Amino acid sequence: MNDRNRDIGEFIPQPDDDMIVCRCEEITKGEIRKAVHDGMFTLTEIRRYLRTGMGLCQGQTCTKLVKAIVSRELGVKPSELEPATGRAPMRPIEMYILARDKEETK
Repeated sequence: MNDRNRDIGEFIPQPDDDMIVCRCEEITKGEIRKAVHDGMFTLTEIRRYLRTGMGLCQGQTCTKLVKAIVSRELGVKPSELEPATGRAPMRPIEMYILARDKEETK
């Protein structure tokens, strides 16, 4: 879905916009809908903007819901949306752990 010149209409709030879709990052349906109307048409853009799918579950609970909301707002089939770019989760590591590993390999 790369046709950014399409007019998808104005953002009209819905009664269930306060429903939490991404529990890990506490993102609501309304925030996702608003992001689409602000020009984020891909799941990767939504993820980078709102952090959907970047919490503890890594999108296991919200990805399908986010995709359904975005496709509904754009008026396309969910299969027409390209999947979000996936990456391995990163965690900070303390330097002494890296140093210890280096010493053990000698």
